[in-house]
Amino acid sequence: MANPHPAADTATTTATVEHQAPAEGHHADPSVFGLDATVWVSIAMTAFILILLWKKVPGLVTRGLDNQIAAIRTRLEDAKQLRAEAEALRDEYARKIAGAEAEAAALLAHADEEAKGVLAKAQADAKELTVRRAKMAEDKIGAAERAALQAIRAKAADAAAKAAAAIIAEKHGADADKALVDKTISGLGRLN
Repeated sequence: MANPHPAADTATTTATVEHQAPAEGHHADPSVFGLDATVWVSIAMTAFILILLWKKVPGLVTRGLDNQIAAIRTRLEDAKQLRAEAEALRDEYARKIAGAEAEAAALLAHADEEAKGVLAKAQADAKELTVRRAKMAEDKIGAAERAALQAIRAKAADAAAKAAAAIIAEKHGADADKALVDKTISGLGRLN
């Protein structure tokens, strides 16, 4: 189709060229095969996603996540079991502590009773020992008194014998002794 107005066609082309001319500071976007950078990035992303799907990466990711979920469930089950065991141990130790406290109270009461019994026995033994020692002391005092009396009597008898011997020796002579012996002999003869 030929343009009947060639001059008008030139004016339109000039206006289009002026209109497409880059303004100052503005650069034209690069393009290859008539496609700009945004289209190429979209094509590259599509190719990347297709390669991931072809290599079955989502399945690997899903399997990995499923494995992680299974591991977490296993850990949760283990944690529940450990918690149950810990609660059982806590209850068992609580029972043991209660039993130990009761046993300790019983032992304390028994020890208190034994202490009272030992104290009562010690007081009775002390009283008995005091009575026994007092009797022993009285016996020793009585024995000492008797021994002292015997010693005094023995000394008094010895002193009396010595005094009598001295008096007799002084007042009696051989003649007085002869008369005394004769008298004693004659007294013996009458008894027969």
